[in-house]
Amino acid sequence: QVHLVESGGGLVQPGGSLRLSCVVSGSIFSIYAMGWYRQAPGKERELVAVINSDRSTRYADSVKGRFTISRDNAKNTVFLQMNSLKPEDTAVYYCKLDGLGFHYWGQGTQVTVSS
Repeated sequence: QVHLVESGGGLVQPGGSLRLSCVVSGSIFSIYAMGWYRQAPGKERELVAVINSDRSTRYADSVKGRFTISRDNAKNTVFLQMNSLKPEDTAVYYCKLDGLGFHYWGQGTQVTVSS
């Protein structure tokens, strides 16, 4: 069974930084694309960043230049480094494993940006 566990969320002031981690167990991690998504209250879940098995990346326009997604295949872990955080980045952040015809989600970690 595949499990994804996120960590690293919390409360941070505007302009601050956080690093989210997502550890994957029960799957061959390195061959799959991994993504970070977020969902703010009253809004739909949206893509934040994706990293493919070849380490190519894609970002939402709203986070380009501020967020960086990376992966450590030896540790079955995907990271999201978030810098210059804004109040509008407040949301529950989820990681997702994308396979061919299937996907798995983590339980989410709360990020709150507030002074």
